[in-house]
Amino acid sequence: MADNISHSVNSTNLADILERVLDRGIVIAGDIKIQIADIDLLTIKIRLVVASVDKAMEMGINWWQDDTFLSSTAYESELKQQNDKLLERIERLEATIKG
Repeated sequence: MADNISHSVNSTNLADILERVLDRGIVIAGDIKIQIADIDLLTIKIRLVVASVDKAMEMGINWWQDDTFLSSTAYESELKQQNDKLLERIERLEATIKG
């Protein structure tokens, strides 16, 4: 008795699936709520977006560009702002002392 084993001709591998997801993007959303006697004690909103950088920017998502932990440009910009504020404060203090 011969076993008939059929194979899928049109197989999709993980790389193809990942490419499709990154190209189109996918959103996973969920809420966790803890209640006692109809009183909300805790609500956690979970939102996950999986997309390529190009697709995310197309959707208007670019938070990593302003995150000082992830972007050296944002970090340098924040340091410059802090430095400018300190210099202004020093000038005001010196003007008050010379007064």
